Amino acid sequence: MGGGPVTGAGGIIRSAGDLQQGAAWLVTREPRFAPVLAATGPLPLRLKPPGFAALMEIIVSQQVSVASANAIRARLAAAGLNDAAAIRAVDEAALTAAGLSRPKARYVSALAHADIDFHALANMTNAEAEAVLIAQKGIGPWTAQIYVMFAMGRADGFAPGDLALQEAARVVFDLPARPTAEQLAAIAQDWSPWRSVAARALFAYYRMLKNREGLG
Repeated sequence: MGGGPVTGAGGIIRSAGDLQQGAAWLVTREPRFAPVLAATGPLPLRLKPPGFAALMEIIVSQQVSVASANAIRARLAAAGLNDAAAIRAVDEAALTAAGLSRPKARYVSALAHADIDFHALANMTNAEAEAVLIAQKGIGPWTAQIYVMFAMGRADGFAPGDLALQEAARVVFDLPARPTAEQLAAIAQDWSPWRSVAARALFAYYRMLKNREGLG
């Protein structure tokens, strides 16, 4: 398989075949990914349709467990509060009643009233798209980077501030301590143009570590 990024703006992941191409390249570039990928098996696409709903889901997931995020998303859906128009029609109290914290209710409401051109993001570089998103209330680098990876499908996205990625990297690369965001970003430079595949591998490996330790 070729070593370059998949075709598209910035390199777009669309299929399991794209992930396989990226994984094969990563193992050649960094052999320590080989046992990781052997342990995790095929990596999940984890792609979501781009737009408001995907970004809202990521905001809901900020700093809470997967189970908690899923429960909140289910309550929002049950209340019919899963699109921008519905959220614009209610006040923040309705969002907190559905399980959002007060800050997240403010962020989701602000996002629903914002005029983000999600289609325009597709023609931007990762950095440009992230800058547009970070300009919105409640959206920091992590949220923007996760959106770029899993809603925009960018092959070279990465979220170095993610604690799961940091902890998995610590174990995989036998680091003396969990790397900082800056340190992990520097390490991940060597995985370009397939950093999003590396992230999927590290996310999957972190879940294995948690299960092995009885933590999840």
